[in-house]
Amino acid sequence: MCRSVEVRQAVLAKNDGLAEALRADLAARGVTVVNMMSSPGSGKTALLEAVLRRAVDRGVPVAALTADLATENDARRLGRSGAPVRQVLTGGLCHLEAAQLRGYLEGWLPAGVRILFVENVGNLVCPASYDLGETLRVALMSVTEGEDKPVKYPTAFGLAQLVVLTKTDLAPAAGFAEPEFLEHVERVNPGVEVLRTSARRDTGVDALLDRVVAVSDGTAAPHRPLLAAGHLRAHGHSHGPEDAHGPEDAHGHAHGPGETSGPTHGQPATAPARSV
Repeated sequence: MCRSVEVRQAVLAKNDGLAEALRADLAARGVTVVNMMSSPGSGKTALLEAVLRRAVDRGVPVAALTADLATENDARRLGRSGAPVRQVLTGGLCHLEAAQLRGYLEGWLPAGVRILFVENVGNLVCPASYDLGETLRVALMSVTEGEDKPVKYPTAFGLAQLVVLTKTDLAPAAGFAEPEFLEHVERVNPGVEVLRTSARRDTGVDALLDRVVAVSDGTAAPHRPLLAAGHLRAHGHSHGPEDAHGPEDAHGHAHGPGETSGPTHGQPATAPARSV
């Protein structure tokens, strides 16, 4: 058991080092990477297609890389936006890793692209532990998935720098209790913004693109999750005693009530999760 934990930590630590190098390389090229994670059926592809189309209409240079176990269906859908798109077939692997992303981008990423959206494999478990070298990490869920999704997957939502609620047009039919959902988000990720969207009704599409563009421009800093400190320490990057684990660390080890992490880089996140 201890050996398997050590191997996992070594794998994640190696990935983190590669991710940092990739992040620096892409930043030097002026590329902002948005890592989008969700369960299957969240409406992530439909929303991303709408965002890409809006970006093309507004003249924002974007591209997208979409990962799936099989088929190129999502790439065909996203390609309808007019943005450059590449499909990645993982062959059964449940997540992307930094080394893979670097390989997929070499010789493909068009010159001048300012924002790269990465649609990760539909899974809220494995992808949550792997840094891709992203600038902005987004966790998505639909109103049909239940208000308690964030506390069921605390690593995915606890490390998110933006939470996106999808299919909000279905909220009345699904009996979705938004206040309860917001409480759960706040519990695992204090201060993170929650953005309400509906691809069908074109709700929140401009707002999501605006948030990404602001991060790309440097006019807005990404949210710093409290759990990120524990995630770093779990991967072997200790920053001192103040970097305590959050309610669950990157490897799924639960902690007792009140054992929350200290603020990342000394910056507290005191604002409650808010719905937009």
